[in-house]
Amino acid sequence: MRVLQRYITTEIVRSVAFALAAFLALFAFFEMMGQLEAVGRNGYQLQNAVLYVIMGLPGNVYELMPIAVLIGTIYALAQFAASSEFTIMRVSSMSTRMTAKALAKIGLGFAIVTILFGELVAPKATELGEKIKLQAQGASLSQQFRSGLWAKDVIKSDGLVGDVIGTRFLNIQRIQTDGRLEGVKIYELDKDFRLSDLIVAASGSYQGNHTWQLADVQKTTFIIDEKVSAITAPIATEKIKTVNFVSEVTPEILSVLFADPDRMSAYDLRAYTKHLQANNQRTERYEIAFWKKIVYPLSIFVMMGLALPFAYLHFRAGGVSLKIFTGIMIGVSFQLINNLFSHLGLLNTWPAPVTAALPSTLFMLMAIVALRWVERR
Repeated sequence: MRVLQRYITTEIVRSVAFALAAFLALFAFFEMMGQLEAVGRNGYQLQNAVLYVIMGLPGNVYELMPIAVLIGTIYALAQFAASSEFTIMRVSSMSTRMTAKALAKIGLGFAIVTILFGELVAPKATELGEKIKLQAQGASLSQQFRSGLWAKDVIKSDGLVGDVIGTRFLNIQRIQTDGRLEGVKIYELDKDFRLSDLIVAASGSYQGNHTWQLADVQKTTFIIDEKVSAITAPIATEKIKTVNFVSEVTPEILSVLFADPDRMSAYDLRAYTKHLQANNQRTERYEIAFWKKIVYPLSIFVMMGLALPFAYLHFRAGGVSLKIFTGIMIGVSFQLINNLFSHLGLLNTWPAPVTAALPSTLFMLMAIVALRWVERR
C-alpha cells in the first residue's frame, strides 16, 4: 500500500501543480491587462504593475487551490482508469475506503498549504502589493473618501482597562503607506454622549502598545456639568506640541478598513470582529469571512471526494477531456455557490458558521451520492 500511496501522491501532486500553474498564469494575464490602463499615470510604471500582479498571486493560490485540486485529481484518476491501472489496483484488494483514505492523506497536505497561504503569505503579499501601487502613484490610503477615514473607539478609565467612561470618534484625512496619519481629528464624548473634547492634530504616528503620538495638537475642552448645557458650556483651548493617547485602534485595525475581508487572515478578522463588538457595531460580514477561512481548507477534502467517482468511469464512458471539463464546471459552480451563500447569509442574517459550511456540505453530499452510483454500476 505504501508503494501505491507514493505513486498516487506523485501523480496527483504533479497534476494539481500543473493545473494551479495554468490557472495562475491565466489570472495573472487578465490582472496585468487590467493594470495596463493605469501604467504611465501618476508615476505608475510597468515594473510597478508587474510587482503588483506578482504580489496578488499568493491570494490567487489560496482561492484557486480547491479547483486545482479537483481538476488535478480528476485528471490523475481518469488517467488511471483509462490505462486500467485503477482496475488493477482494485483487483489487488484496494477498496473504495482505502482509496478514499489515500486521497485524504494527499488532501491533508494541500489543506496545510492552503492554510499557510491564506493565513501568512496572501495577506502580507496583498498588503505589500497595495503599498507598492500607492507609493508609485504617490497616493495615500484614504484619498478615496471625501471626509477621510472614520473609526470608533471606547474611552476607558485606565487606558485599555477599567470602566468605560466615554466614546471616541477618530477622523483621519490621509494614511500614508508607512502608517503615518495626517489630518487627525478626535471627538471625545462622555457617557451621556455630550462632546467633552475636540483634538485636532497635524499628524500622528504609532508608538506601539496601543499608543499613538500626535504632533501639532490643538485641544478644545468643553466644560460641562449638570447645571450647564453643551451650548453654553465654557470652552478651554490649548496648543500642545506632542501628546500621546491610548486607543484600541491600531494600524492593523485601520488597514482592515481598506482590505477585502476575503483576503484577510482569520487572526485579523477575529481581532477586528472583537473590536466591532466592543463598539456595538455590525459584525456579520466579518464573521462570515472568518468562518469561511476556517471552513475553506476543508473544501480540499470535498474536492477530493468529488474527484473519486471519476476513477470508476472507464475511458469508454467518456474521454479524459470530458472529465476535465466536468471538473472545471464543478469547481466553478462551487466557487459561485460559495460566494452566493456568503451574500445570502449576510442578507438573511443566517448564522455565520452555517453560511460558511453549507456549500461544502452540499457538495460533499453530492460526492457521496455520485460515489454510491458509480459503485452500483
